Amino acid sequence: MNDDTLNMEVRKYLKKVGITSQREIEYAVRKAVESGLLNGTETLEAHMTLSVPALKIDLKIDGQIALD
Repeated sequence: MNDDTLNMEVRKYLKKVGITSQREIEYAVRKAVESGLLNGTETLEAHMTLSVPALKIDLKIDGQIALD
């Protein structure tokens, strides 16, 4: 195993997850505000699950997203 390769590959994967997640959340929030489902001042509960079956990783990460 090459530690530098592992580090770079993990970073690339996490960057992809971060960018994709941010884009999807922002799109969904804007759509929900425009449709009246949200008023734009809520704090949203968020849950992310990281799963790597070969490593037996199944990690749930909880958080909040404040809109105002």
